[in-house]
Amino acid sequence: MFEIVLDGVSNKYECEELIKVFLKPSEYRLSFTGGARREKKELLRELYGKLSALTGRYPEWGSLTGVRPVKLAGELFERRGGAQGAKDILMNEYLVSAEKADLIVDIYVYQREALEKPKSGQIGLYVGIPFCPTRCLYCSFTSNQAEGSKVGEYVDALIKEIEFAGHEMETAGMKPETVYIGGGTPTALSPELLKKLLARVRGCFDLSALKEFTVEAGRPDTVTEEKLDIIKNSGVSRISINPQSMNEKTLNLIGRAHTPEHVTEAFSLAKAAGISFINMDVIAGLPEEDADDFSNTVNALTAMRPENITVHTLAVKRASKLKELDKDYHYGQGGKVREMLHGVRTALAGEGYIPYYLYRQKNMAGNLENTGWCREDAYGVYNIRIMEEKQTILALGAGGITKVYYPDENRLERVPNVSNYEQYISRIDEMIERKRKNLFMEERNNVDKRA
Repeated sequence: MFEIVLDGVSNKYECEELIKVFLKPSEYRLSFTGGARREKKELLRELYGKLSALTGRYPEWGSLTGVRPVKLAGELFERRGGAQGAKDILMNEYLVSAEKADLIVDIYVYQREALEKPKSGQIGLYVGIPFCPTRCLYCSFTSNQAEGSKVGEYVDALIKEIEFAGHEMETAGMKPETVYIGGGTPTALSPELLKKLLARVRGCFDLSALKEFTVEAGRPDTVTEEKLDIIKNSGVSRISINPQSMNEKTLNLIGRAHTPEHVTEAFSLAKAAGISFINMDVIAGLPEEDADDFSNTVNALTAMRPENITVHTLAVKRASKLKELDKDYHYGQGGKVREMLHGVRTALAGEGYIPYYLYRQKNMAGNLENTGWCREDAYGVYNIRIMEEKQTILALGAGGITKVYYPDENRLERVPNVSNYEQYISRIDEMIERKRKNLFMEERNNVDKRA
């Protein structure tokens, strides 16, 4: 048991998150004492150095523990006037490896050149469907298995929130730049409910400024020709079909109900339906997989030539079944996952894919990252916007967290919905009132000021 004493600490959270990169919670005892406040970056650098000396490990992300390193890279780029200045600060002040510094600065430069800043009044719109056919071993998202009548009640409540938001957005002069129907698994809805939902989204919002309309179809076994026709005829331009692995043994182990054949069939159906952009997710570090298994999955996906491939590193989420089985699972996966990610970078770059967005999570195997890759500039606008945090994101449905952006102050205010879908149904008027007070009244005031 290591005794760690920190003096003059104002942000205890970041210090403890950095310690957890090196040591399991069961391996140390942490205490804080008074004293003169220390500059955060200096303190984290010193802590990183001492922990590295203690463990012999030098994590590539240095002292960074945040979710959005590309956002930091962008701030440094703008402050120092270029890529090299940003990279120097990342390596010297945050102790980030040269490889990771290059990666996030290059991603920022790509985003900067590919996508203009959102115009005034343009927002991101997220619509959440919290239902899945099964619950995956690693999942902690708001996802449920429910009877058909309950799903119908949920969609009715969601449509009530959609209709309210559409009216208020029109009054405030707001338009969606992106629409993202996520989950859960939206394609777990019946064709009738999916059609009803998409029709109200199209009918309630002014989509004249829309750059991207996405529906997650993450479970290949929920993808049918009928649902794809509904999606295509509703103006959707992008879907996600997420195999996670193309190893059938792994799919059974993690609780997925589909097979590798379901993945290829769903992809073929989506292409035949005329869906313009398809993303496919994979996860590095799944139980009992090695680098060859992961390489086989990636090779199977690149053979299909999807427009996007998102490479996730397994994170042990607090509410997941995997956490219950082995709370320290991610600590033993670093070397293996590092090998997996190195191989996938080489393979995807060789196939013409470019990394276009990146984010990190707690308890990731090897303390690594999730990276979205695109080909032929087929980047996902919503993915970039949600990570750069320079735009209001209006989130509807159970578990949705609206983020109201105040550009003059460069800050966000969160307006959450309840996570439980049954509570969402019974408290829908309260969810609507939260948005009225904390988003639309503010926007109406801004409209009045501009007038």
